[in-house]
Amino acid sequence: MIAPAVRVRGLRYTYPDGHRALDGIDLDVAPGERVALLGPNGAGKTTLMLHLNGVLTASAGSVEVGGTPLSRRTLRDIRRRVGLVFQDPDDQLFMPTLAQDVAFGPANFGVAGAELEARVARALEIVSMTELAGRSPAHMSGGQRRRAALATVLACEPEVLVLDEPSANLDPVARRELADTLTGLQATMLIVTHDLPYAAQLCDRAIVMDGGVIVADGPVTEILSDTALLAAHRLELPWGFVVRS
Repeated sequence: MIAPAVRVRGLRYTYPDGHRALDGIDLDVAPGERVALLGPNGAGKTTLMLHLNGVLTASAGSVEVGGTPLSRRTLRDIRRRVGLVFQDPDDQLFMPTLAQDVAFGPANFGVAGAELEARVARALEIVSMTELAGRSPAHMSGGQRRRAALATVLACEPEVLVLDEPSANLDPVARRELADTLTGLQATMLIVTHDLPYAAQLCDRAIVMDGGVIVADGPVTEILSDTALLAAHRLELPWGFVVRS
């Protein structure tokens, strides 16, 4: 039997101020699956995301990636296998040139020489930014910076890609370009988003979180067609948008 790409069991997390952000999450994601993680602000979506490669440590419960339990001993390996793309590219772009930013992650995992150069080249090709390798990310557009941040993660060749609000603040063309890039990837994906049409475009499955628990899990078209469910959890499709089955 093939192990799930991600398996979460009984995951709980309480912030230092006493707020319980996760209250017993159980979740399986199959290899190659693309899952949209939906819910209102404060639902626990980003907190869950930060547990998947050990940025946060659970108060209780477990996380496994490809059958490997997340622990202090396996933390480095899990962080190589689960790539997080944050909402703000500034969290991932800090070197003088794009190529240096893309090389930073794999170099920290011990990749060097010709293999490092090849990984940088492949990641830049995937996001269609090869010609910008020598440019400073500070001088790029918002859409370019979002794809650049994605490239820094792809260079590490993760098995699981977790993206936090990937379409936020992008103009329509940049939004489409990023969607085209993501559609072409083979990695397992979890996409945290308030952008319901983007979820429908990129994912086959949707999970709705609220109050630190999963309240719905099913095919994305069924979830987005359930107007009562959406309304109950402060989710809303744009005016005129029709969910296609």
